[in-house]
Amino acid sequence: MIVTDPGFYAVAVPAVLMLGLSKSGFGAGFGALAVPLMALAVPVPQAAAILLPLLAIMDALGLKALWRERDAALLKLLLPAGIVGTVIGFALFSLLSARTVAAMVGGLTLMFLAIRVLRPPRADAPPPARWLGRVLAATSGFTSFVAHAGGPPIGFYVLPLKLPPVRFTATMAVFFAAVNAAKWLPYAWLGLIDGQNMGTSAVLAPLAPVGVWAGVRLVRSIPQTMFYRIFHLGLLITGTKLLWDGLRPL
Repeated sequence: MIVTDPGFYAVAVPAVLMLGLSKSGFGAGFGALAVPLMALAVPVPQAAAILLPLLAIMDALGLKALWRERDAALLKLLLPAGIVGTVIGFALFSLLSARTVAAMVGGLTLMFLAIRVLRPPRADAPPPARWLGRVLAATSGFTSFVAHAGGPPIGFYVLPLKLPPVRFTATMAVFFAAVNAAKWLPYAWLGLIDGQNMGTSAVLAPLAPVGVWAGVRLVRSIPQTMFYRIFHLGLLITGTKLLWDGLRPL
């Protein structure tokens, strides 16, 4: 049994392609829009569950293409905190509404983006504090668990490090592959891994490699300045959409 509503697939297909592009690093901020877009047709928890197997496919493709380019030292700092964030997300999953989480993620995204645009870091500025990296990685694990929206928080720690686009993309690919793998058992515990959701994922699965393939090709050829401009644009659109989803009248 699968979701049969044509309206669902009208939003799910672009959501999966958008997510694939973001997993490659190209247009990374846009990936957080996938769950809100699919939530136009199904509840947020169901949208997150349907996307989880597709994320696993995308993660595998991203790791294959980018594993050697990762920043191992940075991952050693961020990954443990990211996993702690998924545990917090699991503990609070049934207590926080989807609207509350959307408003939180959207508001934080726009706040961080405004700080970065209005007060850009100096060229000789030191890297952000390691404790901030842990806090934002945990926040990313939390928002990734509840809405697959982990990109914006972690981005605001990694962006000021000014990594080359491929290294940035590879590091984020490994980080989120681990975070997404940590979601399977909690999602099953919450009853989200069922026949309908997994069957619907299987229908959408052929789309998973398309966005990743296109994004990897683009991220290897795009200039660094343009890469980060696209990332900031994605954060602006994502933050605005999520904040609207959280605050709009019912």
